[in-house]
Amino acid sequence: MTERRNYNMTPTVQDVLQGLTLEEKASLCSGRDFWNLKGIPEKGVPSVLVTDGPHGLRKQAGDADHLGLNTSVPATCFPTAAGLAATWNETLVEEIGQALGRESRHHKVAVILGPGANIKRSPLCGRNFEYFSEDPFLTGRIAAAHIRGVQSQGVGTSLKHFAVNNQERRRMTIDAIVDERAMREVYLSGFEYAVKDAQPATVMCAYNRLNGTYCSEHRELLRSILKDEWAFDGLVVTDWGAANDRVEGLKAGLDLEMPGNRGVTDALIVAAVRNGQLDEQVVNEAVSRILSVILPAAAVLEEDVDCDYDEHHALARTAAAQSVVLLKNDNDTLPISDTRQSIAVIGAFAKDPRYQGAGSSLINPTRVDTAWDAIQEYVNASVLRYAPGYEISGERRSQKLIDEACAVARETDRVLLFAGLPDSFESEGFDRANLDLPASHTALIRAVAAANPNTTVILSNGAPVSMPWLSDIPAVLESYLGGQACGSGIADVLFGAVNPSGRLAETFPVRLEDVSCSPNFPGGTAAVVYAESVYVGYRYHTTGGPEPLFPFGYGLSYTRFAYRDLRIVPQSDDEYEVACTVTNTGKVPGAEVVQLYVRDVEASVFRPDRELKGFARIELKPGKSGTVRMKLDRRAFSFWDSGSERWTLEAGTFEILVGASSADIRLTGSIEIAIGDALSDWAREQRERVPGYFAPTAALFSETGTGSEFEKLLGRPVPAVNRVGRRHFTRTSTLEDIRSTWFGAYLRRSFLKKVRESAAPDADERNVRMMQAVVNEMPLRNLGMMSDGKVPPETIDGIVDILNGRVFRGIGKIRSTRR
Repeated sequence: MTERRNYNMTPTVQDVLQGLTLEEKASLCSGRDFWNLKGIPEKGVPSVLVTDGPHGLRKQAGDADHLGLNTSVPATCFPTAAGLAATWNETLVEEIGQALGRESRHHKVAVILGPGANIKRSPLCGRNFEYFSEDPFLTGRIAAAHIRGVQSQGVGTSLKHFAVNNQERRRMTIDAIVDERAMREVYLSGFEYAVKDAQPATVMCAYNRLNGTYCSEHRELLRSILKDEWAFDGLVVTDWGAANDRVEGLKAGLDLEMPGNRGVTDALIVAAVRNGQLDEQVVNEAVSRILSVILPAAAVLEEDVDCDYDEHHALARTAAAQSVVLLKNDNDTLPISDTRQSIAVIGAFAKDPRYQGAGSSLINPTRVDTAWDAIQEYVNASVLRYAPGYEISGERRSQKLIDEACAVARETDRVLLFAGLPDSFESEGFDRANLDLPASHTALIRAVAAANPNTTVILSNGAPVSMPWLSDIPAVLESYLGGQACGSGIADVLFGAVNPSGRLAETFPVRLEDVSCSPNFPGGTAAVVYAESVYVGYRYHTTGGPEPLFPFGYGLSYTRFAYRDLRIVPQSDDEYEVACTVTNTGKVPGAEVVQLYVRDVEASVFRPDRELKGFARIELKPGKSGTVRMKLDRRAFSFWDSGSERWTLEAGTFEILVGASSADIRLTGSIEIAIGDALSDWAREQRERVPGYFAPTAALFSETGTGSEFEKLLGRPVPAVNRVGRRHFTRTSTLEDIRSTWFGAYLRRSFLKKVRESAAPDADERNVRMMQAVVNEMPLRNLGMMSDGKVPPETIDGIVDILNGRVFRGIGKIRSTRR
């Protein structure tokens, strides 16, 4: 575990703090502008810069615009989080973090905003490419490696978005209704592991509400859990514009508000202290945490540091290759060994790759390797034929392009077909509508497979997709969004220079209806109910859900591995080492990811059939064996008991399942834990008192479920989820909400137009569309921030009054009638 920073005992921090006035301390609690924290140079406090990440540096070139839309400096674009998680390689992720840290120092960046540790509740979440996994254990391990790597260079990270931010639809205002066990066991555990193991410099709170309270003012979340229970010693920063009530946020544990708002909320802090509403010690604590980030970062950034972009590109190529998951390889279609064969390279993505997500993480790469060029490192151009097959940005099917592609396919020995999801299908700001590839891609795959059965499909996408054509295709590669070296990484795998070792960090369902949360995603306009509770991803499928298309942890190799000699060795009363021997029984070197799952044979509460509690990656030459060792501690066997509000370990038998995926268990053993648990009687009483609480009943998963189970769990009614009160608007109403009034529709049109006008002529269109989607779902309270301070708080109150039908005198400046 990383040693805690003693932020409130550092003499430098304390010296600076004691020399600040109340007004100066309040001023440090919000940003100077969009990317810079405030400084007070005369008091020894410099201003420092933070920028978006997390898979590359997105520092805006020149002066930043107030929406953060415009061009960024060139930086290495590594695979997105979805791909990095598929490597299951903590060492590699830490090396990438180190590279990101060096580039940040080179550009004088104090904090890079990432990684994202939100759970992939649904494959439809538009930002899933930026998150690691559906599993909290894997999420925490990979996130911690990323943080350690970046912060080893003296640059801070921002673990985000805390917490339960699992959709883009209405993410700024939606109320996530989650029972306490699901929150603790699934949605918070990844954050917990990363905080305890790596101590990120900052944690970024999410926009959404959690069980009725905005995350930015959620005392239990920010103070009780994060700062007290987990001993987090960094600062808590808002997502940009996520502050709802600044004073209540400070009380709850929110330290820094971003972006800057020209001192509007700073004045509120001062007034709250003066009138006794806020204890100045709360402000002191927040400023201490802010200074504990600013002062060390500024000292580090005084030194000029160069970075080797060629070296980082080579690392990106390694990462791209290791993130590739071989989903299917009938008759050893791959790797390609005969380089004299004629090859049809089909699909516009081969020459114009989809290698990163759209939104705030959009990187300006130092260069981009295309698959078309990379393939020519392995074969002579004379054996290659190319056809685009589809329009790069559209879904519209072109029969002419398909016919051209089929003609090329018939004339060649094999086909490499590149398909996936265009930018317009998945992005920050909106969720996907379904699991389908664009109709143009699906039609192309079917037609080409009929023209040449020796077709390999290479997918580029940030989240699972349906594959109705799978039975017609002998080989499929999932390359995710592989970063700027994606083309080279894919080619390395296709031609066997790299043996694929990627494993899915998420379940690929056959159809959307097979996803446990589908009846309740994305919820209504006010709330979304997490009725599936702890049964997310493979936890649902292995407990009684439908068989997936590809299970969590799955991935093929060009070689094979045998498992034997499971050993379970006690280290203490409730800690164990689990070891086994793995042998490469094939003919080529390869890497295996050994996965350890735990099953509670008989619990007093409902539990998933199995849960990931360990993994180890091992590289082996042909015929060689090696031992992998994994640790299990008390937590690996425990569940969260909401009655006692603690992790609870019950006596009994636990099965140890070791395998190559959640569905491919190779070795089994068991552990008998003989330890009393005073709460087992309470749990049995709950089973009788609350029908349906201890088992995933049909009602819990049905489309007609009323939420009554959650009313029982939360002890209060579940809010209406399908409507906003008729003609009653507040500061948290969104621009989308108010469009039902003529005045609201006018405001909405105006602000969406302003977003486009604010963008530079060379701004990336994907970023502009993303920001328009964000603004559409933005609460009215953020108009000040989005207008760069031109809409003051009193004007927002006046807008609300007009929307609610109140009558004002005159037609000049809007004035609020509130008292």
